[in-house]
Amino acid sequence: MDVDNGLGCSMGRVEQMIRYAYWNTGCKGIVVGLSGGIDSAVAAAFCCRAVGPANVLGISLPTSVSNPDDLRDAKELCDQLKMPHQVISIDPMLEAYRSLPGFVETPYLLGNLMARIRMVTLYYHANRDNRIVCGTSNRSEYMLGYCTKHGDNAADIQPLLHLYKTDVYVVARELGIPEPIMQKVPSAGLWEGQSDEKEIGLTYAEIDASLKALLRQQWQARTPAEERVLALVKKSEHKRIAAPNLLAVCPE
Repeated sequence: MDVDNGLGCSMGRVEQMIRYAYWNTGCKGIVVGLSGGIDSAVAAAFCCRAVGPANVLGISLPTSVSNPDDLRDAKELCDQLKMPHQVISIDPMLEAYRSLPGFVETPYLLGNLMARIRMVTLYYHANRDNRIVCGTSNRSEYMLGYCTKHGDNAADIQPLLHLYKTDVYVVARELGIPEPIMQKVPSAGLWEGQSDEKEIGLTYAEIDASLKALLRQQWQARTPAEERVLALVKKSEHKRIAAPNLLAVCPE
């Protein structure tokens, strides 16, 4: 099936991008972190369609505050896609960081640390097995900066980066993602009861409508929601550009 659903890029084109990266790097597989949520589920499904499920390893990286339903949903997804699945608790790694001199634990600091530990773990398995890492960031969260630098926004391929969050649900339906994942409240799982929309302060419908309007309006806000979204876009610009450097002006 190769349909675009009016989203700009067909599903086949996404799979072609994945295959190109897979073949071009000469790797032997793909690693994707499976949270039990819709973004990682869609990313994994795209990878399985592109290179075959036997070549895609899903790794779930829970902590003591993770919802057990997320692990169940990730396992059921892998069973449906016929891809291998591993579960690795990152609690021991978090505990090791707690021994650092001056360690301070807040939800913000711990959430970013967890995101980076998860990505390090994914890259360890990628390095060990000559695989590439598939990212799971969507366009909405990427534009708002709702991601961790060198954490969940680090990857070798990003098959969802052109899709707004609301578009991810349309594609998920086409891909046959299990209903429990489709109906789940979006959450990064960084602490018990955490919700993406509550943390951002806007629904994804409001976010996506605002982002699309801002694009049409040459990034001029006309509503309170658009003003809030624009402020987040500006504040997070550093997450979308390369680190400042003088390579271009001092090449030697």
